[in-house]
Amino acid sequence: MGNRTPLYDTHVKLGAKIVDFGGWDMPLHYGSQIDEHHKVRTDAGMFDVSHMNVVDLKGPDLRGYLRMLVANSVEKLKTKGRALYSCMLNHKGGVIDDLIVYYLDEAWFRLVMNAATRDKDMAWVRATAKDYGNIVVEQRDDLAMIAVQGPNAKDKTYAALGGNIREAAESLKPFHSVMIGELHVATTGYTGEDGFEIILPAKAAPFTWQMLLDAGVAPCGLGARDTLRLEAGMNLYGSDMDETTTPLESGLAWTVAFEPASRGFVGREVLDKQKANGIKRRLVGLVLEGKGVLRNHQKVHCGALGDGEITSGSFSPTLNRSIAFARVPAGVENGATVQVDIRGQLQPARVVQYPFVRQGKSCIS
Repeated sequence: MGNRTPLYDTHVKLGAKIVDFGGWDMPLHYGSQIDEHHKVRTDAGMFDVSHMNVVDLKGPDLRGYLRMLVANSVEKLKTKGRALYSCMLNHKGGVIDDLIVYYLDEAWFRLVMNAATRDKDMAWVRATAKDYGNIVVEQRDDLAMIAVQGPNAKDKTYAALGGNIREAAESLKPFHSVMIGELHVATTGYTGEDGFEIILPAKAAPFTWQMLLDAGVAPCGLGARDTLRLEAGMNLYGSDMDETTTPLESGLAWTVAFEPASRGFVGREVLDKQKANGIKRRLVGLVLEGKGVLRNHQKVHCGALGDGEITSGSFSPTLNRSIAFARVPAGVENGATVQVDIRGQLQPARVVQYPFVRQGKSCIS
């Protein structure tokens, strides 16, 4: 038996197929992964993401600490509730984890990190925080998290949870959040659709889930979450980046703030060298032109430039074709045709700029 979220019994009652995910017993689907995927693209679906690691940092000089800890710039967090996506790097520039930083006030920042990396993340954060004075690192295992995603997600959330939610959250721009009593409501997500991620007391999760269900929000599992995030061009830690790859090699250069040059975040020296000298490999999108399904770890033949490897691959329900991320030699250009080894057969795939899908519409020609 693995770790269980406060919604585990609810998933079982709804007939979910439960699988192990990073040591957690989580719903893969509730009958049809494809139907759940389409529900998010066309209406509204919800995901139990309570396995994510929510950590509150409190105390003095939190900005100074976060300037060092993450590769993006916390100076972008100027208004309360603003969120920032970034990577936490090791001294070799490798990605320890990707995370979201929420600015709640000058003495309180919230981090949301991945579930499978929880132990090493906490060890790193606690060790590095010691050099910045009296910073309290609080792991919030008393909280749950529900993501409501889709074109109708916000309206159905308002219908389920009441007018005070609409009043406080309706004007939020993307990547902003607001505290509404004990609810932390954020306009973030992992699907490429509109919606909310709601952090709430664990004890409130089952009846909140039921209210959303009664409002017509479909329960969705990790299977649909993975195809949705791949279509939306969003990396998965452990597949598309890890401690052996830098953000520049993982399509995440946009999450690195190189200015000001005086800011000494962990891993900066390696990234500065890569930026100056160029990277040898990069993350690209692939669309399969031949038969088969693109899967993780399939070899990608790029002619004289060398070989690469698929890091995330799947069938795209929205596009009705197979898509993937692949790490390939840096000289491979968008529009090029490469060959993917699918069960010993070479199949052509086109290199494209992701995302593949945003807000239900294809982004590729």
